[in-house]
Amino acid sequence: MTTSKIDIVFVLPSLVAGGAERVMSLIAKNINNNDFNTTLVVIGYEKDKAYNVDGLHVIYLNKPRVGKGIPMLFKYMAKAKPDVVVSCMSHLNTALALILLCFPKIKLINREANIKKVTALYNTTNNSYFGNVLKQVADKRTNAIICQSKDMAEELISEYKIPKSKITTINNPISDDFKPSQNKKNNAIKTYITVGRLHEEKGHLRLLNVLSKLNTPFKYLIIGTGEWEANIKKHVEKLDLKPHVEFIDYTNEIPKYLETSDIFLQGSFAEGFPNALLESCAIGTPVIAFNAVGGTNEIVEQGVNGYLANDENEFLNYIKQLNQQPLNAIAVSNSVFAKFKKEHIVNQFEVLIKKVAQS
Repeated sequence: MTTSKIDIVFVLPSLVAGGAERVMSLIAKNINNNDFNTTLVVIGYEKDKAYNVDGLHVIYLNKPRVGKGIPMLFKYMAKAKPDVVVSCMSHLNTALALILLCFPKIKLINREANIKKVTALYNTTNNSYFGNVLKQVADKRTNAIICQSKDMAEELISEYKIPKSKITTINNPISDDFKPSQNKKNNAIKTYITVGRLHEEKGHLRLLNVLSKLNTPFKYLIIGTGEWEANIKKHVEKLDLKPHVEFIDYTNEIPKYLETSDIFLQGSFAEGFPNALLESCAIGTPVIAFNAVGGTNEIVEQGVNGYLANDENEFLNYIKQLNQQPLNAIAVSNSVFAKFKKEHIVNQFEVLIKKVAQS
């Protein structure tokens, strides 16, 4: 007796460079096609695509934002009637949940991208009463919620009163571009690197504070774009670090930069699940991060692939320690592939999707 395939649709606001976009397109592309008929619906423009989705059925709505795409999303759901929809990012999650009130047979899985209470500290947008009501309705319509970290799951349960039965924690996978490096570093001057959005929440300023106290030569690469760029550059000048710091826009050559750097530095005050930090470990470059809420402490193994610091002085001491006693690159890489390899994470998605489809 054969079992029919599950029709699953992944929906994303866009395929621009970003952690959620990378993870969800990777999962959609690698879902087992013996068990699933998979489609990726992207509300944004095909021209903005930053990730390889070859071999995956992709539909671009070519709209500038989620709100503009709602009518087309509604028409698509009415026609396609998939078994399960997987959505990511809060505003899209809410919109899809409200659309699917009209299609009660379609199951909905939402993936959360942020620690909400911390992100709110750095977001000036005020949630209206009406918006909060819509969010509550959307949460009830949602069949399952994927959290990237244990901290995120605990927040939804304790702060937002989401039933524990609806929540599954699935960490992010290591993508195919990040493989263990075979090259030994040969930097006469130590090179440090940070990859991510240039935003207040990412803590670039406190990383610069730490580096300003180093008494050895170094080079610091900051890769990313964002609204905090001018503030970061002002702080670089204030600390007289301009000769040591290089800013690089988003690039497809991040694996190369990680491979040739000595230490990855993470200054974030909160993370959903830090992809760049995970990718650095995958390549074999150790990490130092502040001990913040989110998935960082699920990745970093103290003294194995890096260190978690509780304050700037401790962070500085760990840099000095790694400068003198580098960690074994193979051990750094093995520590994350044991837990976060692509096949393992994709399987967790498949198990959840089947469970939701059959419920």
